[in-house]
Amino acid sequence: MAETEQKKFDIEAFLKHLTQRPGVYRMLDEDDEIIYVGKAKNLKRRVSSYFKKKHDEIKTRAMVAQVARVEVTVTDTESEALILENTLIKRYKPRYNILFRDDKSYPYIFVSTTKTYPSLSYHRGAKRRRGRYFGPFPNASAVHQTLHALQKIFPVRQCAETVFQNRSRPCLQYQIKRCSGPCIEGLVSKEQYDEDVAHTMAFLEGKSFEVIESLGHKMEAAAEALEFEKAGDYRDKIQALRAIQSQHLINQPGAKDMDVVALAEQGNVVCLAVMMYRGGSLWGSDHHFPKAYRPKADVSADGASNAEDGLATEVLSAFLLQHYLTFPAPHKILLSNPVDEKAGLEALLADKTRHKVQLKQPSSQTDKGLMQLAQTNAQTGLKQRLTQRASQQDRLQALQTVLGLGEAPDHMECFDISHTQGQQTVASCVVFKEGVPEPSAYRKFNIEGIQGGDDYAAMHQALTRRYKRVLSEQQPMPDLIVIDGGKGQLNQAIDVFDELGLDTQRLVSVAKGEGRKAGLEILYTPLNREGIDLESDDMALHLVNYIRDEAHRFAITSHRRRRQKAQTQSQLQDIPGVGAKTRQKLLTHFGGLQEVKNAAMSELQKVPGISASLAQTIYDFYHGEV
Repeated sequence: MAETEQKKFDIEAFLKHLTQRPGVYRMLDEDDEIIYVGKAKNLKRRVSSYFKKKHDEIKTRAMVAQVARVEVTVTDTESEALILENTLIKRYKPRYNILFRDDKSYPYIFVSTTKTYPSLSYHRGAKRRRGRYFGPFPNASAVHQTLHALQKIFPVRQCAETVFQNRSRPCLQYQIKRCSGPCIEGLVSKEQYDEDVAHTMAFLEGKSFEVIESLGHKMEAAAEALEFEKAGDYRDKIQALRAIQSQHLINQPGAKDMDVVALAEQGNVVCLAVMMYRGGSLWGSDHHFPKAYRPKADVSADGASNAEDGLATEVLSAFLLQHYLTFPAPHKILLSNPVDEKAGLEALLADKTRHKVQLKQPSSQTDKGLMQLAQTNAQTGLKQRLTQRASQQDRLQALQTVLGLGEAPDHMECFDISHTQGQQTVASCVVFKEGVPEPSAYRKFNIEGIQGGDDYAAMHQALTRRYKRVLSEQQPMPDLIVIDGGKGQLNQAIDVFDELGLDTQRLVSVAKGEGRKAGLEILYTPLNREGIDLESDDMALHLVNYIRDEAHRFAITSHRRRRQKAQTQSQLQDIPGVGAKTRQKLLTHFGGLQEVKNAAMSELQKVPGISASLAQTIYDFYHGEV
C-alpha cells in the first residue's frame, strides 16, 4: 500500500494521517528520484522525527532539505519491513543509503553424501546438488587450502563424478596416497571409506578434538593388536590435525560458528573486516568497502570523521541486513560497535537461518582478543584502500593531462571485438569507475548481420546498440570511451556519435605499436589524428593499457563461450532422435561433448532414457556406420 501526493508536498497533512504501523518509507526529491529508504516499527513516529526536530548530522540535514515527497508501504511485522527495506535499497540504490556490493559470492566445500562413495569438491553458486555444504569460505584460496590439507589426512576422493564412473585403474592421487581408490573394487572397504568421510565432515564442522580423540583410541587398539603400521598411520593423522589446530587463533571444543566484524574509517572511506570462524577455527577474512554518502563538511580538517554522526552504527546495521539476508548467518556475530534495532535483526536472522543468531559486542577476554585482530585487519585494509585510491587518482589525473580533458575521467568504458575467422563475433564493453573495474556493469554484444571479419562494422554495431540504450534509458554517459584499434576504429566511433548527437571529444582509440609490443601503443583522438606517443612508463598509458587488456580478456572469454555453445549445439542437434532433454542428459552424464564422442556403445546406454537403438545412432553419427 503506498500513499503519495501529486501536488506540492504538505508534510503536516501527510504526518497527520500517517499510520503508526510498521513499514518502509521512501523519500523522493523534486525529480521523483528515491534518495533514501528506511524502515520503522512505527511509521508516524519515525518519519515525523525527520521533520519535527533539528538534526546535528549534516547528512540528515542535507537529505531532509531535498525531500519533495514521501511514500510509505505498510507491513504486518518489523521483519517484513527489514526485508522490504533491503530489497528496495538493492533495487534503487538511493544515494543517502549505505550500499554494499551484492554481486559477490562466497565458495563452499561440497560433500556428495548421496553417492555410494562421496567426494569433496569446490562449490560456488546456487546449491542445487543434494549433499552437504560447508562454508561459506572467504575466498577460493581458503577452500583449496582446506581441500589440500584434508586430502593429506583423510584420503577421500576429490575427482569429478564422470571421472570416477569411468576409471579402469587407480589414478595418480591413489599412487601418492591422497585418495584411497574407491573407483577400483577391492582397494578400500566401504566401512573404511565411510569412516574417512565421517571424519572429514566432523573436521569441517569444527569437531577436530572429537576426531583426534577417536583416532587416538583406534591407534591404541591397533598397537595392542600388534598392527604397528596401521597405528603409525593413525599417529600421522593425529599429528597433522594437531598441526592444523596450532595454526588457528582459537580452538575450543564444541565452539559454534562465529563472524567477527570490525570497522575502520578515515575521511570518506569505510572498511569492514569480517573474520570467519567455523567450529572454533579461523577460516579466513574478507574486506567490504560500502558506498556511504558523506558530505564534505562532515569530515574534519585532519581527515578524521565526525564521531557523533553515528556512521559506524549505520554501516554495521546496513551490513548485517544486506549481507546476512544473502549469505547464511553464523550462531554468533561479534561487532565492534552497537547497532540499531538489535532485537529485530536477531529475530529476522534467526528466522532465516533456522537457528538462534546472537549479535553482541566483546565482553570476555577471548572475544576482546578476537575483536582486536579484526580491528587490525580493518585498519590494514583501510590503509591499502587509501593507498590504492591515491595511486588510481594519480593515473586518472595523468590521463586527464595527456588527453586535455576538463576533469579526471571517473567513468570510462572500453570496447573490443573478438571472433574466429569471422565466426561468432562478440563485442565487449567493460566499465571502469574511479580507475577500477566494475564487472557488474560489463556488457557483451553478439554481433549479427555483418560480413564475417569486418571489425569496423562490428564496432559500429556495438557502439550504436550501447549508446542508443544509454540515451533511451537516460543513463549517465561515460567521461571517456576507449576504442581498441587505430584510426579506422576511431572513425567508426565518431560516425556513431555524430549519428546519435553525442560529444565526440570523449573518444580515444589505442593502437598497437611497432611489433605489437606493450608500451609502444599510440593514442588517437578526434582532435589529434597524428597520434599521442607516450613513454612506456607513463602512468596514463598504463591505465589505458589496463582498460584495453580487460576489454580484450572479456571479449575473448565471451567469444569462446559463444563458440563452444555453437559447436556443442550444432553437433548434437544434428543427431536424429536426440532432443533438448536428451542432449542435456548426455552432456551432464559425460561432462562434455568430447566425452560423448569418445563414449562406447555400452557407456551411452547407461544414460537414462538412451535405448540401445538410440545409443547405436549416436555412436554411428560420430564413428560412421559399419
